[in-house]
Amino acid sequence: MFPLDRTQPLHGQLAAALRQAVGTGRLAAGSRLPASRDLARELGVSRGLVVSVYEQLRAEGRLVARQGAGTFVATGAAGPGLLTPLPATPPATPLRPGIPDLGRFPRRAWRRAYEHALRTATDADLDYGDPSGPARLRAELAGYLARVRAARLDASNLVVTSGAAQALALLARTAPGRLIGVEDPGSPPIRDHLAAGGLRPVPVPVDAEGIDVAALEGTGARAVVVTPAHQFPTGVVLSARRRTALLDWARRVGGLVIEDDYDAEFRYDREPVGCLQGRAPDLVALVGTVSKALAPGLRLGWLAAPPERAADLHRAKSAADHGGPVLEQLAFARLLADGGYDRHLRTVRRLYRARRDAALLAIAEHLPGGTVTGVAAGMHLVVTLPSTVDDCLLAERAAAAGLGALALSASGGPPGLVLGYAACSIDRFRDATAVLGALIG
Repeated sequence: MFPLDRTQPLHGQLAAALRQAVGTGRLAAGSRLPASRDLARELGVSRGLVVSVYEQLRAEGRLVARQGAGTFVATGAAGPGLLTPLPATPPATPLRPGIPDLGRFPRRAWRRAYEHALRTATDADLDYGDPSGPARLRAELAGYLARVRAARLDASNLVVTSGAAQALALLARTAPGRLIGVEDPGSPPIRDHLAAGGLRPVPVPVDAEGIDVAALEGTGARAVVVTPAHQFPTGVVLSARRRTALLDWARRVGGLVIEDDYDAEFRYDREPVGCLQGRAPDLVALVGTVSKALAPGLRLGWLAAPPERAADLHRAKSAADHGGPVLEQLAFARLLADGGYDRHLRTVRRLYRARRDAALLAIAEHLPGGTVTGVAAGMHLVVTLPSTVDDCLLAERAAAAGLGALALSASGGPPGLVLGYAACSIDRFRDATAVLGALIG
């Protein structure tokens, strides 16, 4: 009925095939679709995948559900020329770090939360509101971050942003001085965001304990961006000794520590590490986002500002965009309040751990010359390669083969690859590492 390519994400293929069948009239208005269980059996996929696709097309107005009768093509949705079929969503690039399994986005829970936001939003909510975000979301976020990340903050000091990129841009406007320390190796996009904000990033070495605070002192910078819970890309945790030294440095120079808490929800082989902000709310700005936990396309993030800097950051947010999309923000507040966010995280945490374990086996088989690090947490790992391997050339060849592996040396590290495993099925990761092994060979 709907031929599927098993090497590509199935959700997008099935959704695109159904859209085309409805749009061209192959499935006429009022046609009853197979029960999700029957279609799943026929296609050899999970029933949950079919249910998710049906829900998505109902949300788009192409399908309707009738209680006790089944799922039908909506009136007016079918017929030649009445609906232009949407192109299939490009598949996520295998091995690309920092991307969750977008097929696992909790569509049903998000729809319920969004419908709740629509029902309960007041007229005033739909006006120009607080540019820093609705009070409901900031209160829920403050409670969540205190409970899960051991943060210490008041909701009034939270700024809801359109992702971590905007949070960094706002902080760049209010940072002390023009120099800012960045981890080396570190995230090239973070450096780009800071440079675009008028700052000059200064590389600071990272070792097995995290950022080298003594080297930071020598830069003359009074601000620094760190990833203490799971350093990107190496995966090391900022040690207790270095945490104390970093906060001492900030207090001594009147500086600012920007804590990028980008994937702190995912821990597998050790207990979660509390955020640095919880130790010194007056010195640390905590940056977070749902891009890793839910989806980058939501463009939802937050910034917990030190109290003395909060007013400047609120003004900067107002000047930037007058605030974000309120219904999406209220929906996220509901997802936090009713436990949907926690339930989703528990589900994908188990999934990503299983994929991490399978990834280690695949790397041992196909990249036996590499040393794997950074596997206790997060959504990516690092494979350090022999010095004879040109990892940048390898990454270019991998990209030509449709793989999203990143060269470690491009981030300031030794030869190696940064591999994401969260968005890859076990079979796809194994096939992708086999291709990498052949390219090295």
